[in-house]
Amino acid sequence: MSKKPLRLVSRDGFTVLELGSMEIWDGADMALLRESLTRLINAEKRRAIAIDMSYVKYIPSGFFGMLFDWFETGVRIRLYSPQPNVREMRWFHQFFEARGQDGFDLAPPQAVKFEPQFTAEAPVASNGARKARNKVAAAAGH
Repeated sequence: MSKKPLRLVSRDGFTVLELGSMEIWDGADMALLRESLTRLINAEKRRAIAIDMSYVKYIPSGFFGMLFDWFETGVRIRLYSPQPNVREMRWFHQFFEARGQDGFDLAPPQAVKFEPQFTAEAPVASNGARKARNKVAAAAGH
């Protein structure tokens, strides 16, 4: 990817970054992708970004985090034509939904809400209560 410039095309309302035939990305490739996305999103105010993944067989771990960071700012993220080994990655299964024939949108499940086990107002065990528990535990042989 770093040897060839990225190509931009429009598809289904998304600005698509075509990465060429690079199968495996290195740090320089990720830096170029990050720079390109930053320019498109911050300077050009694009809010629907897609990446053509037709040839990509390996993705560095920072790729998904980068996409998720942009998603959290309100940018729609789509991956086109990810290869089978990319589609089999755990994060892909968890966070992407099929859209159309070859598109996958970043669509994390709604955050699971847990009821807190303790509240901020809950009393902290006093020293005396702690000593009493320790005596009971000692008597029980623990």
